[in-house]
Amino acid sequence: MPIRRVASDAGIFDETELALLGRVFDKLKLEQRLPDTLDAIASRVIANYMAGIKDEAELLSLSRWPLRR
Repeated sequence: MPIRRVASDAGIFDETELALLGRVFDKLKLEQRLPDTLDAIASRVIANYMAGIKDEAELLSLSRWPLRR
């Protein structure tokens, strides 16, 4: 699963955080049909979490949208 690989590479998440990120990622990947978007989804979830979004529902909602730069 890309989210675990990306999160593990970052090396800054504990098991509780990984579980939250995994749940959000799993919900989002069910909405997507293209496998090449999974890395982008994982990156969005992690970026939003690292930006301070800790609530699961809010993280899910915001991670549906492309990152604003």
